[in-house]
Amino acid sequence: MATAFFFFILIATFNLSLLRVSSFEPAPLQDFCVADPTNLVAVRVNGMACKNPMFVQADDFYYGGLHIAGDTRNSYGYKVTPVTVYQIPGLNTLGLSLIRIDYALWGANPPHTHPRATEIIMVLEGTLQVGFITSDPQNRLITKVLQKGDVFVFPVGLVHFQRNLGHTNASAIAALSSQNPGLISLTNTIFGSTPPISNEILAQAFRVDNKTVNHLRRKSMHV
Repeated sequence: MATAFFFFILIATFNLSLLRVSSFEPAPLQDFCVADPTNLVAVRVNGMACKNPMFVQADDFYYGGLHIAGDTRNSYGYKVTPVTVYQIPGLNTLGLSLIRIDYALWGANPPHTHPRATEIIMVLEGTLQVGFITSDPQNRLITKVLQKGDVFVFPVGLVHFQRNLGHTNASAIAALSSQNPGLISLTNTIFGSTPPISNEILAQAFRVDNKTVNHLRRKSMHV
């Protein structure tokens, strides 16, 4: 399984890098731009400010622990372990990242989007139903049940989800075509914004009453 895992990572990373160079970002003009979050005065170009390359160390390109299962004891029954620019500063401007997703029995990663990244996912263990929804006006659901070793792609910006359908815990690894892909959770975004969207707008949009809107707000605050 370890060989298949690293082969998947190699191919996914290579393909996402080609996508980034051809479609999103220009070719780099330097070897790397290790993120320096403490530098608040430098000009940022599609990423964080760069650390002085003379001070860059191996640990700026390293993360350990992705083999450790995440804690799925929450209301959704899933846990995402990210490896983005915030975990590996050396990913800054390189246009790729990884995540590990763990699912309890019947756990689900609810509908969400990554506004800056296409995602390619491979099942490590278990059985997952995955899917995404195309944009208006079709709004087609594209869905499939995946087994161990299967791979599926979620196009950039489209709403997608995963759910554990098996009789055991499940896990997956995914590569994304951005060092900072972003996350928009539909439930939390709509019902948990600050300041909140007015009850009148949400009640009209979802064709429900204010009582239902308030109930959904409370639910989104206790995920």
